[in-house]
Amino acid sequence: MKSRGTKKGDEPLSKRPHLEPSLPTDPALYSGPFPFYRLPSQLGCFSLDEQRQYHGDARALRYYSPPPTSSQGPNFDLRDGYPDRYQPRDETVQEKLDHLLHWLMEHRGQLEGGPGWLAGATVTWRGHLTKLLTTPYERQEGWQLAASRFQGTLYLSEVETPAARAQRLSRPPHLRELMYMGYKFEQYMCADKPGGSPDPSGEVNTNVAFCSVLRSRLGNHPLLFSGEVDCTDSKAPSPEPPTCYVELKTSKEMHSLGQKRSFYRYKLLKWWAQSFLPGVPNVVAGFRNPEGFISSLKTFPTMKMFEYVRNDREGWNPSVCMNFCAAFLTFAHNTVVQDDPRLVYLFSWEPGGPVTVSEHRDAPYAFLPTWYVDAMSQDLPSPPKTPSPKD
Repeated sequence: MKSRGTKKGDEPLSKRPHLEPSLPTDPALYSGPFPFYRLPSQLGCFSLDEQRQYHGDARALRYYSPPPTSSQGPNFDLRDGYPDRYQPRDETVQEKLDHLLHWLMEHRGQLEGGPGWLAGATVTWRGHLTKLLTTPYERQEGWQLAASRFQGTLYLSEVETPAARAQRLSRPPHLRELMYMGYKFEQYMCADKPGGSPDPSGEVNTNVAFCSVLRSRLGNHPLLFSGEVDCTDSKAPSPEPPTCYVELKTSKEMHSLGQKRSFYRYKLLKWWAQSFLPGVPNVVAGFRNPEGFISSLKTFPTMKMFEYVRNDREGWNPSVCMNFCAAFLTFAHNTVVQDDPRLVYLFSWEPGGPVTVSEHRDAPYAFLPTWYVDAMSQDLPSPPKTPSPKD
C-alpha cells in the first residue's frame, strides 16, 4: 500500500501530514445553497430471483396494496413466519457492483447521449451515495469506498469495514428478528400483480429484489446509479417511474418528545437521503409496538421530511448533505486520475475525522470483474449468463 503523491526517495507522507489528501466532513463547511441536482430519470431496471440470479426485466416488481383505513390500525404480526418461513440473503457474498455492471454491459449502446456519456460519469449503488449524503451528521458508523477509473468512468464500490464485519458476525438474535420484520412488513403491504391482494403466508426471501437504474447529475457530476425498489403504486398521480415508486419502512412506536426528536434527527435523515436520490416521492412507515405488531401507518412525503427538523439546532440540512456529496465526487475525480481497473483508491472515513485515501493495486480491493473489463474493452455483444463470484 502507498499513499497517493509519494515517489521513491520522497519523505514519508506521515511526516508531512499537510500533503496527505483528505476531505473534511464538518457540516458547517457545506452549509451553502442547495446544489443543482437533475431530476432522476429511469434508464431501465433488472430483477434478482430467489437464488439471487440476475434477470434484465421487471419480474420481481411488486405492487403497493395498503390495507383499508381502520381506527384499530392494521395489526400486522411482523413476527409471523420467523424463522421458519425466512430465507435471508447470504451476507458473506460480497456482490460489489456486479449486478449493475451486468445491466450496464447489456445496455451500453442504448444510453442517452451514447456510450461516450459514461466517460465522465460516476457509476455506483444508491446505497453508497446515501452514505455520503448522511456523512456530515453520522456519529456511529464509518465507511470505506473503493474507487477505480475505467474508460473514463469513475466506479465506486463499498468495502465492508472491519467494524461492520465484526458487527455482522456478532449480530444478536433480536437484531436478526428486527431485520426480518422489515421485510415482513413489505409482504403485508405488497401484491404480486396490479390490483391484487398481499399474501403474507408465503416465505420471506430477501434474495429477491427489483432494482431501478437511474441517471442524474449532481453539480457537474453525471451519475448513473441503481437502487432496490420496494413497490410501485398503480394509483400514483404520475405512472412514470421513479415517481410511482413507494419506499416502505418500519420503526418502533414513539410516545415521548425525546423519541420523536431522535427519530426526526437520525432515522428520518436516512429515509430522506435514500428516497430523495432516486426521486421516490413517499415513504410509508409502519410503527410497531413492543409485541411486534404494526399499530399505525404514516406517509412521509420525501420533500417534506426536512420540515420536521427545520427549527431543530441539532437537526440536519439537505443542502449540507448534497454539498458534501458533490464535494466528495469532486475529491474522488481529482484523486482517481489514472485509467486502470486494477488500480484502486480506498476512501475511508470514521466519525469525527476527515475522509482519507490510500492507493492499492489488485487484490483484495480491486472490484471491477474481468468479464466486465474484457467485454467493455472488446465490445462483446452480450454478457455472460452467470458472472463468477471469484472474478
